[in-house]
Amino acid sequence: MEILELKFILKLLEFEGYKAPLLEIKPDSKISIPEQEEICRNLGDRGFLIFTYEITKFKIAAPGKFLLKQDSDDLPLTEQELKILKACAKGAMTPQETDIPVEEQQAVIQSLANRNLIQVKPKHKKIKEVWLTERGKEYLQYEYTSRDTNLVVSLDLMSNYLQFLRESFHEVPLPVSMTTQPVSDEKILLTIRELDTQLATGNRLPIFHLRERLELILSREELDKTLQRLQRLDKIELISLPATSACAFSAEQIDAGIPIERCAPLFFITLK
Repeated sequence: MEILELKFILKLLEFEGYKAPLLEIKPDSKISIPEQEEICRNLGDRGFLIFTYEITKFKIAAPGKFLLKQDSDDLPLTEQELKILKACAKGAMTPQETDIPVEEQQAVIQSLANRNLIQVKPKHKKIKEVWLTERGKEYLQYEYTSRDTNLVVSLDLMSNYLQFLRESFHEVPLPVSMTTQPVSDEKILLTIRELDTQLATGNRLPIFHLRERLELILSREELDKTLQRLQRLDKIELISLPATSACAFSAEQIDAGIPIERCAPLFFITLK
């Protein structure tokens, strides 16, 4: 972990629930907003953080163009999604130019982005709020080590870390073995909820997102069995991928679903 990334997380520990607006997380007075956002994305890619964001500009993607050529009666789109997709087919646009209510703009736009129907450059995803994930907590508790002999952190940041460790170990027993510790159903459900919030998938999370997050601790077979068990327990519902939606995802993403003989794969997860 880079020094600035570590300082960023240690600063985040200062806030209640380890959650804060991005602009308030300043591990260094000289750090710029683009640098903060890059740190967030790097840590998010490793599962340590999740964040909400606001899309400020976008344009139609190839799958979106393909959908618009299909029979409009069969499109897997809401009225608002179709309206935006048609509008941005003419060129890049901002949310303010969509002519839909402000309170609905981000949910609709992010839903299109998550299905790869529109393109959004990283610089046009403005991060709003950031919080530490369970994976991030585990990393700080059990795995973090520093080999940097020049690492210097302030007393305030060190105090944040020590307080975090006191609270963590008071609540959570040390695992006997990090390599054999089972992943609880509660952690799986929490991860699904975190990803759904981060990606704004509207309680319809594609399974490939969950596989990417848990690939280091659960094999494909283990995750499949866990999800099917959670469905039997009525904790989640697994939904097949409609044929009309297949064009919105890559072959690799579709392959990450749970195969069902003679049927479309189970592809979406909905929390009950």
